[in-house]
Amino acid sequence: LDSTVRVIMRPDDANIVGNVHGGTILKMIEEARCIIGTRHCNTQTGDRCVAALARVERTDFLHPMFIGEVAHVSAEITYTSKHSVEVQVNVLSENIVTGAKKLTNKATLWYVPFSLQNVAKIVEVPPIEYSSPEQEEAGKKRYEAQKLERLETKERNGEIIMSVSLPEPYTVAFSQSSLIHLIGPSDCTLHGFVHGGVTMKLMDEVAGIVAARHCKTNIVTASVDAINFHRKIKKGCVITISGRMTFTSNKSMEIEVFVDADPLVEAEKGKYRAVTAFFTYISLDKDNKPHPVPPLKVSNAELVCSVI
Repeated sequence: LDSTVRVIMRPDDANIVGNVHGGTILKMIEEARCIIGTRHCNTQTGDRCVAALARVERTDFLHPMFIGEVAHVSAEITYTSKHSVEVQVNVLSENIVTGAKKLTNKATLWYVPFSLQNVAKIVEVPPIEYSSPEQEEAGKKRYEAQKLERLETKERNGEIIMSVSLPEPYTVAFSQSSLIHLIGPSDCTLHGFVHGGVTMKLMDEVAGIVAARHCKTNIVTASVDAINFHRKIKKGCVITISGRMTFTSNKSMEIEVFVDADPLVEAEKGKYRAVTAFFTYISLDKDNKPHPVPPLKVSNAELVCSVI
C-alpha cells in the first residue's frame, strides 16, 4: 500500500524569508500517513477504526522548501505488528517553473488503530506481505527498539519548565518559550482526539521561537529526534507547549519540547504530559548560509536539573 499527497506551499506556510516551516512539513507527513494507515487497518472485517499516531522517529530536513514549490508527500507501510503499523514517508519539493525536484525529508512513523465504536479498544492490524524473511525481521527489530525507547522516555515525564524573571541573554531561561492552545473540532480526528500533525506543527513553532530568541537571526528546522506520543489529547483540552534550549554547537541548537494537556471539562483527571521531543535548528545569515550560533550559558542550577 502507498499513498501520495501533493500540496502547493503558500505564504502562510513559511517564515518571513520564505522558508517553509518545519511544522508545516511535519503536518503534511502526518496527514499522508493518516490516509494510508487508516485505509490499511480497515481492509479487514470487524470494527471500523482510525490509526492514531504513537511515535515519530528521527526526521531530517535535508533541503529547504520555499513558497510556490509543490510538496509531494508519499507514504508506504513497511511493517505491521499485532497492534501497530510502521509507515515510512518521503517528501519531495518541486519547482513548478523549472521542473526540478529534490528530496527534502524522510520520516518513519508508528500508529495504533482505535475502534470508532469504542475509543479505548485497540483493533488488530491486518498483516502485510514481505518480500523476504529478512525484511520482516528487520521490521521487527525496529518495532522492538522504538517500543523500548518509548518506555524509557516516559520516565522523564515529570519534568517542568520553570519561568525566571529578567534572565541573562543566551541562558536557557532567556529563550525558553510556551504556547497555549485550545483543542477545537478542526484539530481533531473522527474520534475527537487531536491530529498528531497539529501537535507537531505547534511544537515546531515553539521550538522555532526558542531558537530565534537565542540567535536573533533567521532559523530553520534541521532535524527532529523521536517524537513520543504518550497519551491521547481530547477535544476541549487546553494544551501548553513548552520549549527550552538544551545544547548549542557552533552550527546548531537542540531544543527540548513538552506538550502538557489540561482537560477543562473533566478537570478531575488533572494535567498530564502528552508528547515529548527534541528539535534541532540551524541559524542562517541573509544569504541563507549557516551562521555561527551563540554558545549557551548554563547555570549551576540548570546543570543540576539536567542531571536529575
